[in-house]
Amino acid sequence: MSLALVRSRALDGLDAPEVTVEVHLANGLPAFSLVGLPDTEVREARDRVRAALQTSQFEFPQRRITVNLAPADLPKEGGRFDLAIAVGILVASGQVAGKLLEGLEFCGELSLNGELRAVRGVLAVALAAGRAGRGLMVAKANAPEAALARTATVLPATCLSEVVSHLNAHSTLEPQAFCSPQASGADRPDLADVRGQLQARRALEVAAAGAHSLLLFGPPGTGKSMLAQRLPGLLPPMSETEALETAAVCSLEGCFDAGRWAQRPFRAPHHSASAAALVGGGATPRPGEISLSHNGVLYLDELPEFDRRVLESLREPLETGSISVSRARRRAQFPAKFQLIAAMNPCPCGYATHPRKTCRCTPEQVARYRGRLSGPLLDRIDLVVEVPVLAHAELISAAPAPSSAEVRVRVEQARAIQIERQGIVNARLDSSGVERFCLPDKAGATLLQQAMTRLDLSARAYHRILRVARTLADMAGAAQPGAAHVAEAIQYRRSLEGR
Repeated sequence: MSLALVRSRALDGLDAPEVTVEVHLANGLPAFSLVGLPDTEVREARDRVRAALQTSQFEFPQRRITVNLAPADLPKEGGRFDLAIAVGILVASGQVAGKLLEGLEFCGELSLNGELRAVRGVLAVALAAGRAGRGLMVAKANAPEAALARTATVLPATCLSEVVSHLNAHSTLEPQAFCSPQASGADRPDLADVRGQLQARRALEVAAAGAHSLLLFGPPGTGKSMLAQRLPGLLPPMSETEALETAAVCSLEGCFDAGRWAQRPFRAPHHSASAAALVGGGATPRPGEISLSHNGVLYLDELPEFDRRVLESLREPLETGSISVSRARRRAQFPAKFQLIAAMNPCPCGYATHPRKTCRCTPEQVARYRGRLSGPLLDRIDLVVEVPVLAHAELISAAPAPSSAEVRVRVEQARAIQIERQGIVNARLDSSGVERFCLPDKAGATLLQQAMTRLDLSARAYHRILRVARTLADMAGAAQPGAAHVAEAIQYRRSLEGR
């Protein structure tokens, strides 16, 4: 046989579309042509495959070899097609039996000595192969990650010779067993370390209970970052579906760590990060920080120091929970259901609200500093809380805060109420869901109407107040938000103006 068809998969966002590697051997002068919209890394597979076949004691055909990666209009990148190309050449040249190819897919990079190397995105590939009902042959280093896809049969191999022996039935590769390690939260910072800051701790619990976004502002050294780092420890454990989604995104970026399986991510990019680093991008679209924090927390410290265009790019994913990255030749969709928590100083020097230190900033400097945050962005933040300076006596006499484990129990109870009632957390409710589940009682509705008039709040702010009030009612075990819940939710909408 001079023609062989081998299946592999490319990466397109979080999807892994099927790629058929077609290998044809023809008479003529020896040549190796690789077509099908390959990038530079894929084109270099010609040299890797040739060397791997020869060092593994297989014959490299001295014929005209044409390899087509179909479909031709799908861009191909990375070294993931090396193994499929090598197997296709061996089958086309009659050195390997092709009867097992129908039920298998191949994904792996070859070294020059024939060893198989790990590739990124293998979890997304394994999930797609499982849905197609085929087994997946990967490098042994990728096997534990790929086996997290329960529906896929993962066959790990260390080198090309093992793959050939399996296909020729000389030996059998044992499927990788599924192993789902449960990550402990022992390495998470504990809320019990925080002294004082009762209002900020309360807001942190509310944010965790309803998955609301939170902005902490106050002078330097008041504990804003300390509080933010403790939010992941308050969140309920991830479901297996959430853990798979988060692991698949990390796999795309090549930063998957099995030891952190089912741990909610906490990402804290520096304020010099570009828009592409935050939302994703590149010639071949890759996930950004908001997708890497999917089902977890994105912490933006020194919020006004970020480029304004970078911050404005957060507006869409905060509303939709996903991000679409479009380029001239590629378009990719990534999940981005992250919980935003941000921190900022009240002014450039940081001491505008300090009770003892004098602010050195002019009113124009303060206005310019706060003006870096647009109204539409602030409108999408549910809770805005001041973190004041504590006196030395308050730090010493303040009672220790409840531990993260204690608060997590209350958060889980509140979220269980939300899931049973509406299937999602309160922060993810759309406008129809807000009207159905979040309307307050008569006293609460009257108070909210007065606040809308006096504070000139937008329709978006109206809905966000209702969502927060619904969370507060769930935390209190109330069937309907009351005036007290609405009043507290309105308090969290305070403006930064004049502070």
